[in-house]
Amino acid sequence: MTKNVGDLDRMVRLGLGAILLALLFLMDGPLHWIGLTGFVFLATAAVTWCPVYAILGVRTCPDDRQSA
Repeated sequence: MTKNVGDLDRMVRLGLGAILLALLFLMDGPLHWIGLTGFVFLATAAVTWCPVYAILGVRTCPDDRQSA
């Protein structure tokens, strides 16, 4: 896989993923399940590859860091 998630994007994904996962414990009712989407953000940050970016042809990392 070719990396398409840069450092700043990765940090934002880590923060957003953590916040969304916290919703599982902080909210009541059916809306707290939205927090499960935090796993997606954490996973894409961990592997530095986003399938949506790949489909759209978006890359937030520099050219010299794109190889895995």
